[in-house]
Amino acid sequence: MKKAGIAYFTEQGGRLAHRIADGLAPEYEILLYEKGLKDWCAACFAKAELIIFIGACGIAVRTIAPLLKSKTEDPAVLVLDEAGQYVISLLSGHIGGANAYAQKIAGLTGATPVITTASDVRGKIAVDVFAKNNHLTISSMKAAKCVEAAILRGEPVEAYCSGTVQGAVPPELTLIQGNRTEKWSPKKAEPTGNEGGHTPAGCRIWISERTCPWLQPAEKDMHDTLVLTPRVVTIGIGCRKGKPADAVSEALRRVLAEEQIPKEALVGIASIDLKKDEEGIWETARRMGLSFTTYTSEQLLAVRGDFTPSEFVKRTTGVDNVCERSALLLAGDGGTIIRKKEAGNGVTVALAIQKWGIQF
Repeated sequence: MKKAGIAYFTEQGGRLAHRIADGLAPEYEILLYEKGLKDWCAACFAKAELIIFIGACGIAVRTIAPLLKSKTEDPAVLVLDEAGQYVISLLSGHIGGANAYAQKIAGLTGATPVITTASDVRGKIAVDVFAKNNHLTISSMKAAKCVEAAILRGEPVEAYCSGTVQGAVPPELTLIQGNRTEKWSPKKAEPTGNEGGHTPAGCRIWISERTCPWLQPAEKDMHDTLVLTPRVVTIGIGCRKGKPADAVSEALRRVLAEEQIPKEALVGIASIDLKKDEEGIWETARRMGLSFTTYTSEQLLAVRGDFTPSEFVKRTTGVDNVCERSALLLAGDGGTIIRKKEAGNGVTVALAIQKWGIQF
């Protein structure tokens, strides 16, 4: 369950706090402040999505200041006056959702939301909010800042998406589709001495399950391209009994490199239930921070598709192909195979992709 911390300091503020708490329940567990403001706030920073101060902004600022980490980690922080006239989005307006929370609390209390982020004030797309709403991993907050700055300056920004696109594309973006991206060439930003270190020269947004073809990992903070990655690629693995994790991991690494699939795009690993205790596979999943899901032979046989058959695998497991079928089953309805069985050194690997897209 989500958690929201609420602090108040007067009787009138308390009435407003309980009104807000009632409005947030049962979606949120409410962490009401009672004593020890700094300790309470530290606990909320560690486990709450939202923190609300009902009182002066100064109290909130002094309390949260020692706890601040980054805009990707800090929770949303709001401040309301005890009369409930205004609700201020104080911290993590975009990724943390404070701007949206301010609107939500305004709806509960009748307060006027106070939002100061430039993209919202000027009615432009906020790329970090767009990424969050579409469950996309941001490659670099520095790159996101550069692209957002270009948008706010009114400079043209091109965007490529390998998935489906729904909704009206904002006028500040030009959507590039198909192989037109072959005409894109790396355009290094020039150093200017400004706070960001570089000014983008024709910014771009790359939205794909595959790595950006010209952007090297070491350049992610210094380039004019913002990479946004959907977590949509599933892995199917089969292997001989007792195959060590190093061998399984190397086979998987090679296939991912050949297909240009970054780790941020991976959903999980799947196989047949006969392999549920196969150390080489589950240790590979553990190393990569991925889930490991197994299916029965009946479940795998029910998957429809054109698979690479193996008589040996069928005699051993009852299924003609484990890795392709399990990858596709993990991908769910609408999923497709993007790399058929790659076999070598006693390990088979296949990749599938979930049906995905973005919504403006």
